Amino acid sequence: MQKGRIIKVSGPLIMAENMSHASIQDICYVGDLGVIGEIIEMRGDVASIQVYEETSGIGPGEPVEATGEALSVELAPGIMSQMFDGIQRPLDTFMEVTGSNFLGRGVKVPSLNHEKKWSFIATTSIGTYVTTGDILGNVAETKSVNHKIMVPFGVEGIIKTIKSGDYTIDEVICIIETSNGEEKTLTMLQKWPVRRGRPVKEKLNPDQPMITGQRVIDTFFPVTKGGAAAVPGPFGAGKTVVQHQIAKWADVDIVVYVGCGERGNEMTDVLNEFPELIDPNTGESLMERTILIANTSNMPVAAREASIYTGITIAEYFRDMGYNVAIMADSTSRWAEALREMSGRLEEMPGDEGYPAYLGSRLAEYYERAGRVSVLGSDEREGSVTAISAVSPSGGDVSEPVTQNTLRVVKVFWGLESTLAQQRHFPSIDWLQSYSLYLEMIGKYMDQSLQEDWSGLVTEAMALLQEESQLNEIVRLVGIDALSDKDKLTLQVTRSIREDYLQQNAFDEIDTFTSREKQFKMLRNILLFGREGQKAIELNAYFSEIMKGSVTLRDKLARSKYLPESEINKLDEMKAEIYTTMREIVAEGGMTND
Repeated sequence: MQKGRIIKVSGPLIMAENMSHASIQDICYVGDLGVIGEIIEMRGDVASIQVYEETSGIGPGEPVEATGEALSVELAPGIMSQMFDGIQRPLDTFMEVTGSNFLGRGVKVPSLNHEKKWSFIATTSIGTYVTTGDILGNVAETKSVNHKIMVPFGVEGIIKTIKSGDYTIDEVICIIETSNGEEKTLTMLQKWPVRRGRPVKEKLNPDQPMITGQRVIDTFFPVTKGGAAAVPGPFGAGKTVVQHQIAKWADVDIVVYVGCGERGNEMTDVLNEFPELIDPNTGESLMERTILIANTSNMPVAAREASIYTGITIAEYFRDMGYNVAIMADSTSRWAEALREMSGRLEEMPGDEGYPAYLGSRLAEYYERAGRVSVLGSDEREGSVTAISAVSPSGGDVSEPVTQNTLRVVKVFWGLESTLAQQRHFPSIDWLQSYSLYLEMIGKYMDQSLQEDWSGLVTEAMALLQEESQLNEIVRLVGIDALSDKDKLTLQVTRSIREDYLQQNAFDEIDTFTSREKQFKMLRNILLFGREGQKAIELNAYFSEIMKGSVTLRDKLARSKYLPESEINKLDEMKAEIYTTMREIVAEGGMTND
């Protein structure tokens, strides 16, 4: 095979001549060590190659070999519960091969285990006509995930042979005869280029909420299955914990977590914590349905750029089986910094703050691969990929290019506020800045699902929080004594909404997750207390009397977040107690409500 020759080395960017036989996006083996790179630009016969490994010690004159293949991922049983780097090299296998905790250069390890045998159970029979996306059989990969073996893209015909049994991912499980009489042998292994979205039959409207168990998200700023959300916030505001919480508790089938340029200790936390956590839906370890992709801040910068594409390709593969998948990217700012570095080395014209001019289109390209879809295949299957990405703007400035380009394409914005984080209010999502464009659609869904006026409660609570913001301005100017009793009660209710409802402890085993039924009853009780209190004031009760007479009741409202899910019927008892308490307060004031 014709080989090129290195003529220039600039950090992770290498230029090689005599590469006219190669194409853009071809994978190359660079230098005497054979480190992995990808061609990102061609000028005549000179190729610019971004190298996914450390380039120190590589110099001009060394050979470059193009493979003729694009950067692809291996998709087959064995992918679940794994931890890969940005180009799908399994880190535990890598450590065994190198005998080191650090990445060795030029080490070639297969992405998946090609030796292990999997028990394949055929679900189709000889003589059946199958097309792209049809399910040939199943492999029980983990206790939580049934891996469906699908007909690969571009293949259709009549099954000549198929047999259940134990196979490696390279062994033939099925032979298909195409319409022109050609025989296609199929294995359990598929390969797919990461920069190309997997095709679907039809994109559907995402109208089902993804329940995360985080009250501020599910109530005010919900995301749908197949939606896209961004979590921008300054350092220390809790972006990573928000993503961890969603990864743990969201009602999805599979989670792909991409640690993209973040600190290594955060991925260590995930690795240590997830195996110990029990999935509430299956009773098994969360790692049984999780795939981790780690490209931390001390790993090669070019592989960071590839990591989110690796992650979303794996997510699309499981979506095509009919699963609901959530992909977390932490953080796209570090990914954009990798883009900026490579763009600078290519001497491209910089855009805002030095980012490449194509930053917005690359972000849109990524988020557009999320969605709820009808997948390819003869049977009607639906799947979804929900993309939730952290953004780390410098100094918390959300007007910078990465945040602004992200907000153009996502429909949910969870803006984290450093002042809330400093007050130890977590999740520190600012309810006055954040938004969800799915709110109305999900409100209708929740009204039908709960058979209650959920959307009415949400609207009322948000209106009170906005009113609180205005009342606080008055308090700062003239003091709280200038407020009427009704306004003082409003401030008391909004304080309860903030502290007893929106504030949530991720490290408390009960408060870490709240079901939608419990969320509804908690919010209903807080707002009912406010409405009944306002009625009491209209019947000449004083604010001070309401406060004095409802100490026990308010304490119960505050502690309701720590009620186990098995005891949420006590919230209905609390509802009756609110009516009783307010009648007693009014009666003691010399008035009755009859």
